[in-house]
Amino acid sequence: MSGNRTKLPFGLDVNRRLDRWVRVGGDGTVTVFTGKVEIGQGIVSAMAHMAADELDVDYSRIRMVAVDTTVSPDEGSTSGSRSVEEGGTALRYACAEVRDLFLQAGCRALGVTLERVSVDDGTIRVRDGSASVTYWELASGVDLAREATGEVHPKSAAELKLVGMSLPRLDIARKLTGAAYVHDIELPGMLHGRVVRPPSYRARLVSIDLEHAQGLSGVRAVVRRGSFIGVVAEREEQAIKAMRALAASAKWDEHADLPDVDSMPQFLVSQPAEDEPLSDKRAATAEAVRTLTARYTRPYLAHASIAPSCAIAKWNGGRLEVWTHSQACYPLRDELAKILKLLPTDVVVRHAEGAGCYGHNGADDVALDAVLLAQAVGHAPVRVQWMREDEFGWEPFGPAMVVNVQASLDSAGHVVDWQEDVHGNRHISRPGRHSSPGLLAAWHWGEGHQPPPAVDMPLAAGGGSQRNAVPLYDFPNQRVTNHAVMPMPVRASTLRALGAYANVFAIESFMDELAHAAGVDPVEFRLRHLSDARARAVIEVAAEKAGWRTKAKSAGAASADVSTGIGIGFARYKNAGDYVAVIAEVEVAQTVRVRRVITAIDCGRVVNPDGIRNQAEGGVIQATSWTLKEQVRFDRTRITTRNWDDYPILTFSEAPHVETVLIDRPDEPSLGVGEGMAGPTAAAIANAVYDALGVRVRDLPITPERILAAMNG
Repeated sequence: MSGNRTKLPFGLDVNRRLDRWVRVGGDGTVTVFTGKVEIGQGIVSAMAHMAADELDVDYSRIRMVAVDTTVSPDEGSTSGSRSVEEGGTALRYACAEVRDLFLQAGCRALGVTLERVSVDDGTIRVRDGSASVTYWELASGVDLAREATGEVHPKSAAELKLVGMSLPRLDIARKLTGAAYVHDIELPGMLHGRVVRPPSYRARLVSIDLEHAQGLSGVRAVVRRGSFIGVVAEREEQAIKAMRALAASAKWDEHADLPDVDSMPQFLVSQPAEDEPLSDKRAATAEAVRTLTARYTRPYLAHASIAPSCAIAKWNGGRLEVWTHSQACYPLRDELAKILKLLPTDVVVRHAEGAGCYGHNGADDVALDAVLLAQAVGHAPVRVQWMREDEFGWEPFGPAMVVNVQASLDSAGHVVDWQEDVHGNRHISRPGRHSSPGLLAAWHWGEGHQPPPAVDMPLAAGGGSQRNAVPLYDFPNQRVTNHAVMPMPVRASTLRALGAYANVFAIESFMDELAHAAGVDPVEFRLRHLSDARARAVIEVAAEKAGWRTKAKSAGAASADVSTGIGIGFARYKNAGDYVAVIAEVEVAQTVRVRRVITAIDCGRVVNPDGIRNQAEGGVIQATSWTLKEQVRFDRTRITTRNWDDYPILTFSEAPHVETVLIDRPDEPSLGVGEGMAGPTAAAIANAVYDALGVRVRDLPITPERILAAMNG
């Protein structure tokens, strides 16, 4: 910033032009732009919801524009459950100022002062009914090509009319027809590409037969630069056939340099690490009478997107267009420009939805694949879709983690000392974080670039392995340390909730262990260590909804072959986001079945109740799948998880019934929702399994084999 410009909410402060956010048309519609992308979380509808309320127009008039780097504000990545909190706040300020400009123009046209008019659905009326004018009539005379001033503030909670109502989502119709998805885009003259990946991370190409593939029907180009091999054909099945022929002829030099997957906890705690103190406080307390220790682990997790990553690229001379389902369109644009030695303005990135991903999967990588293959065929657009084997073999995984915890109790059953050590790789290797390219093809193209190491954001912004490592509970003595493991045996990056999934699982499982050791009900034990009123409220509301007080808390059998249990998990996401309490009811027979989940959520001001429930249900179901089923496997050379048989996920018939209770706080800022479910859900399930069987499973996923191992000590 320069001069004495007013500080605005972050997204608006770096994108000050009002017409970068809102444009009012003479046809009675309002076009709204956002830098946040739709990835299934309903964020585009939430933005439309907030814009309609601030502008005083009907929700049906709003036209949302998918992120396009030629017109949309640059809000970085859509991540961290920050879209409503940050992007929504920026949009509200922009809309408030646009509304004020139209009101001023309306008053001038009507010859009255501001206090004599009201506005409803874009119509500005003199209060005595004598005259009116609409936004649409004024549109041509109101110049929005100006910077926001910050002098107009959004409405107070009492002034809002639409926020808090369940309005229909704008993205559903296009999803039902397939029109939303990048996979289904068809451009004139479009060709199809496939890439032959190395069989393992550090493999190098020794030899390959290119001639056979070049002679196959429909093949337009075969590309080889270093260890990057690709093919472009007229039809998709022709590209797949040529890709398989190339793969069959390729000879690779491989190295057995991966650790033993079953010994990952030992590997992580033994490796060089950067030690980061996260919390250290000391106070005089009652004498400790009992000390407990435990180790909790999570494996590498895949994003497991239902459809593989896909992108389309087209060259027009020196100008590049890309269609992508990336969560970070502007950083992807800048990374592509850096690799290709172009100006960022010569690269246009447009967002289209993918088939499910929260975090950094292969969406950015496949965009570079498409760009490199499109270079070989002139001006024709080239669509590249990864194969399922590519997705599992090469996408960045959510890092494995180990959390060691020790705590001491006094004679009254209070925690007097808490020590926690987190071990794992850093979590962020999205494009644009390093000087070296963060895109996969750049590592294999020509001489190749070294893959950049993962990083973490500062803790105030959410961290990585540090996320939710510091308990929200009131412990008088506490030491929490993050050990950021430097060697990265497999490719890792952000997966939904980052380190919060493992950290909350560990903290909340250990809180249950401490409660049982103290002989205190797990809900009561948590409440006695919490002074935060909003934290206490979600726990109390969830417990009441679940009928916690009336249910038996000891292990019991529903029948001779089925044991049932109930468990609780709690956290405030990032210790700064939404408050979430989850109670899970399970049945344990040959496998664990999560029968019912109750969750109470305080995310501040509720924008769209139905949208929040969508997020809560999706978050609970994904976390249930992680907790019961998911784990990436590898041998000493290769990733061996390559298809759905190797990586089962929760099925429709296995999904729990989810009941959501919302605690609306209209005078508080709105907070994100979806990621807050992950850790509490995992802990609630694990604690319910203990309630059912009397054995503690501390290593995820909670499979029959791990339950049997726990039973056998």
